Amino acid sequence: MRHETLPAPLHAAEPSTVVKWSAGAVELLRESRPWSGGDRPRRAGVSAFGVSGTNAHVIVEEPPAVESAAVVAAVQLPFVPVLLSGTDEAAPRAQAQQVRLVADRDLHTLAAAAARRAALAHRAVVLAG
Repeated sequence: MRHETLPAPLHAAEPSTVVKWSAGAVELLRESRPWSGGDRPRRAGVSAFGVSGTNAHVIVEEPPAVESAAVVAAVQLPFVPVLLSGTDEAAPRAQAQQVRLVADRDLHTLAAAAARRAALAHRAVVLAG
């Protein structure tokens, strides 16, 4: 969804003859094609059939739109919380020192990027302003 593309299947060149394809609105995607957003959330069903007999099925749906960093940046706060984490106790402290070095830059963008990183075992928050 991020790339707005329906990817071509890896191992399904021909549709199964067991499925009655004309009975519904389901089709096998044969090649990649554009998939841009519209008035309603995008939703797709994905099925995988393994050689060992394992079957996996999932429905993926586009998440609700979130406010961009530019919209959030328009709100003037005295500080911005920047989330930090690392595999040991020293890592968030080292990251806090890096935040100090870039504190004169766009902290909203920095905070948004830090919030998307993995939350590791040792965590901290820096209130940067």
